[in-house]
Amino acid sequence: MIRDGEQMSLRQQLYLATQLSVPAIMAQLSSIIMQYIDASMVGNLGANEAAAIGLVSTTLWMFGGLCNAFTIGFSVQVAHLIGAKQQASARSVLRQSIVACVLLGLGIASLGALISPFLPGWLGGNEEICGDSSTYFLLFTLCIPFIILNMLASGMLRCSGNMRIPSILNILMCVLDVIFNFVFIFPTRDVTLMGLSFSIPGAGLGVIGAALGTGLAEVIVCGLMVYYLVMRSGELRLTQDSGSFKPTRTVVVKAVHISFPMALQQFVMSTAHIMTTMIVAPLGNISIAANSLAITAESLCYMPGYGIGDAATTLVGQSLGAGRRYLARQFARITVLLGMSVMGLMGVLMYVAAPAMMGFMTNVPDVIDLGASVLRIEAFAEPFFAAAIVTYGVFVGAGDTLVPCWMNVGSVWCVRLTLAWLLVNVVGMGLVGMWVAMAVELCCRGLIFLLRLWRGNWTKKSKLASSVLIDD
Repeated sequence: MIRDGEQMSLRQQLYLATQLSVPAIMAQLSSIIMQYIDASMVGNLGANEAAAIGLVSTTLWMFGGLCNAFTIGFSVQVAHLIGAKQQASARSVLRQSIVACVLLGLGIASLGALISPFLPGWLGGNEEICGDSSTYFLLFTLCIPFIILNMLASGMLRCSGNMRIPSILNILMCVLDVIFNFVFIFPTRDVTLMGLSFSIPGAGLGVIGAALGTGLAEVIVCGLMVYYLVMRSGELRLTQDSGSFKPTRTVVVKAVHISFPMALQQFVMSTAHIMTTMIVAPLGNISIAANSLAITAESLCYMPGYGIGDAATTLVGQSLGAGRRYLARQFARITVLLGMSVMGLMGVLMYVAAPAMMGFMTNVPDVIDLGASVLRIEAFAEPFFAAAIVTYGVFVGAGDTLVPCWMNVGSVWCVRLTLAWLLVNVVGMGLVGMWVAMAVELCCRGLIFLLRLWRGNWTKKSKLASSVLIDD
């Protein structure tokens, strides 16, 4: 209906937004549940093991964010081309994106391997955790070429309107991660269940086993995701026609136009997160572990926002590709309100269940108490965090990434880091001060994104949409 210019009632728009959002939320939640399980398995080994992973997690997020930003530069082009009924051109962009993403993935993996021996020390980690932390980082970064291909294939399928397959495969990745982690993290052990005793084999690798388990799950699902994209996807399967895989200047320039502000944002914001880690590191291993595990626990609340943001990118991108500016604005409003409602409810649940969420991931009482207290602070900011996440997805669908990039960067650096340094080092509030600063910043960021969405000028920023934009 979007592509054919048919009129859509408000009920149909709500139904479509929900149809795309639910599987996208499930995909995001499965990814976070995988991290949650990783953290709980390692966290139950002790505070040092949890701190070893938490120390380098922000740097891994930076690498992952750079990969994701690069893939979006191509997938948004595909959403616009499909919206304009130019499927052959969309497949041409896909071919070129595969080569470009593999090259970037190899480059980032090489960089990660080079800095892995030194990174934990640079971040202020103590000798107790630096060895495991370094090895974990190395093994994870070696999987980045597969991770970026998985991101690309998943993003392409979502932008074509297929949310179901990425959701199913990401849930499979979660299941595989649990199985592999049980094998790699823990030693061989005897288990008694319903009166029956049996032995579960294990490698007993601890932190290293967590990296191996997650990496192997990523590699398997990457293969399945790419296979479905290039062989089975209705709009994008490459067997429909032939074409060159060599990246062209036109496609790459468009991708860079979208991706560069996002990549810059990811780099600057991840640098800010690394600075956050450096502020927390002197507080001790208990604070490092509580901070890392609380971030993982909170992600269960905010990942639905990212799922709805993915749906917003698809709906807005295809609407603008079809030249329907009014419909794009309608989908923007619907998805933002949906995101704020869902994450507001998740915030209430997080406030109530904070001790249980932390207790699931670790058996260290001090870590549980500190983590639960900071989660309850963050719960109040979840609706505004949703506004920032989903509205950003709307702007990405329009190909408008430069201004939102600086909005995110300015908010984190000027509000969060400044306030966090004051509350931690001057006021002496410790980790609680860090999370107070985070909650205040998220509220500020949500408000400025809502203001820009309400003004509506973002629909005119798109250089990729149809040259004829109509107010249907």
